[in-house]
Amino acid sequence: MPDTPLQRLSAEGQSVWLDSISRDMLRSGELARHMENDAVVGVTSNPSIFQKAMAEGDAYDDQLREVLEHERDPKEIFYALAHDDIVDAADLLRPIYDEGQGLDGYISWEVDPRFGNDTQSTIDEAKRLHDWVDRPNLLVKIPATKEGLPAIEESIANGISINVTLIFGLERYREVTEAYIRGLERLVSNGGDPSKVASVASFFVSRVDTEADRRLDEIGHPELKGKLAIANAKLAYEAYKQIFAGDRWKALADAGASGQRPLWASTSVKNPAYKDTMYVEELIGPETVNTMPLETIEAFQDHGVVRRTIDSDVDEAHRLFDKLAEAGLDVMDVTNTLELEGVDKFKASMKELLDGITAKRDSMVAAA
Repeated sequence: MPDTPLQRLSAEGQSVWLDSISRDMLRSGELARHMENDAVVGVTSNPSIFQKAMAEGDAYDDQLREVLEHERDPKEIFYALAHDDIVDAADLLRPIYDEGQGLDGYISWEVDPRFGNDTQSTIDEAKRLHDWVDRPNLLVKIPATKEGLPAIEESIANGISINVTLIFGLERYREVTEAYIRGLERLVSNGGDPSKVASVASFFVSRVDTEADRRLDEIGHPELKGKLAIANAKLAYEAYKQIFAGDRWKALADAGASGQRPLWASTSVKNPAYKDTMYVEELIGPETVNTMPLETIEAFQDHGVVRRTIDSDVDEAHRLFDKLAEAGLDVMDVTNTLELEGVDKFKASMKELLDGITAKRDSMVAAA
């Protein structure tokens, strides 16, 4: 096996997942090459990723024509197209899932983001996607909204593996882990097998600095910029180590349950003044996942530095929160704002995606 930065990253116990999927990537062998060369052991998707994939080129046109013979609803058309990509990716990743006994090898598919504030619709759609794909290495993505929390618990209790997405704040992160643990406890009490259920908690990184930096400029404290996102994630990891320990967790672990690993999402750098690999290099450690866009994978393979960093300078991370409060930055307001914006952005991407499918549908029907 080649000795590359991403291989060394994996040796530190951090799994590399790819933050994109498309039919071209599957058909051309590009995804398989990233698995072989870049230590990629999982894939995530969201409405923005599918919107981009389906808007470019004609890879989906032939199947679209077939689907149009019996379906005209744009969401159902999208789901039919996306389903095939998800299944193909799941099958490609399945050997990793099997060989690692369910640690990695997952593909994620997100529930309709328009259900972000609708608990029951999220529960119903999570079950639909889980049953339809019918692969053990599917993670259904549910946003960590207030209304999403009971849907996460209910889905886990029903034996559905979940990728909890759009986590920005520490308080919400703790609520997510509680929902996961309660769901597992219900599953076990009902005779279910927790070893068949997996979950990751997708903690968003770079967007935190983008919002915090803007506010720090406004209040006149630029010296504190570029620090909150990494400190926030380090404190989440500290919480993870505390939560998935002790007697309550040990009872579940003894029954076969696995911990809900933190997944670092949004790890591309938005500020060109920052090193392009900083959100990977500063969050390296065991029992974690980093889901990277292609440009971050390429950058890290070229010049990434590998050393365990996730549990270093944790005291300084705590002190930073005190400094930010003294400077007048309301961190909880930052993360709450980002959660609302994140849900809205995914809703907008879903609308753009469905509008694009509607336009293509209408043009194909007219041509026929």
